[in-house]
Amino acid sequence: MSLPSVLQRVPFPVIASPMFIISTPKLVIAQCTSGVVGSMPALNARPEAQLDDWLAEITESLAAWDAAHPDQPAAPFAINQIVHKSNDRLEHDMALCEKYKVPLVITSLGAREEVNQGVHNWGGVVLHDVIHNRFAHKAVEKGADGLIAVCAGAGGHAGTTSPFALVQEIREWFDGPLALSGSIATGRAILAAQVMGADFAYMGSAFIATDEARAVDAYKQMIVDSSSADIVYASKFTGVHGNYLRGSIVNAGLDPDHLDEGDPSEMSFGSAEPKLAKAWKDIWGSGQGIGAIKAVQPTAALVARLKTEYAQARSALCRP
Repeated sequence: MSLPSVLQRVPFPVIASPMFIISTPKLVIAQCTSGVVGSMPALNARPEAQLDDWLAEITESLAAWDAAHPDQPAAPFAINQIVHKSNDRLEHDMALCEKYKVPLVITSLGAREEVNQGVHNWGGVVLHDVIHNRFAHKAVEKGADGLIAVCAGAGGHAGTTSPFALVQEIREWFDGPLALSGSIATGRAILAAQVMGADFAYMGSAFIATDEARAVDAYKQMIVDSSSADIVYASKFTGVHGNYLRGSIVNAGLDPDHLDEGDPSEMSFGSAEPKLAKAWKDIWGSGQGIGAIKAVQPTAALVARLKTEYAQARSALCRP
């Protein structure tokens, strides 16, 4: 199966993951103009009316870029929608996505047929993130166009399945668009994702340590200073297991080796400030691939490094 036309326009096989609090139009625009799919959660716009302004800013900025760089058009952008029943903003945010004909919608925490159909009605494409093969089946059955395999080592809410296992299981029955998430922070890892069977690498943590990311300086520096040994997998903070920086847990006065289990029923999304925002203000999410991040830099410089490494890795594989 060939990729939908919107995904065929991605110059470099990377989708930047939508990071809660961190991703804003400034980062999305920098990602897209660097040649990777930029994304952000709709819920990052607060109050909810701000989403209208942000979508206008993104679409107008990317159109201006394309007009000025006809030989190097920007990659498309994506908006992440939490389709969990507690998100009382979903209808409002989906209406704005329709207004701006958002090309890619990433859905999380549940698969809903009516949401997928709504995106299809304006010509958009839906990618749904999953941590298990059975969730992948459900998402496609309900109309998702593509899947994002969120595997062991991914930042934030992540699964525990090896990418080798999950990609293999999905590819046994699904030949549509597939992105792979989990510890990807180099060009070599991007190529490895494709060799395993994915179409795109799905990257988040590396973009936290960029000038455009809406993260405090201490967070960015902790990404640079940390490695996979500094990642803690815990459910305490949101009720759902995720990967977090050990240093931020310590700084919050907690023992990262003795954390209580969280209550999934307490997770909520909507117009009011969610528990998630309070949890991640001081407890910082990150994936295990951050050992490759050596400095805070502009997004364009990060993507340029990834492209160079990717090209070198391809050349090495083609040598006799």
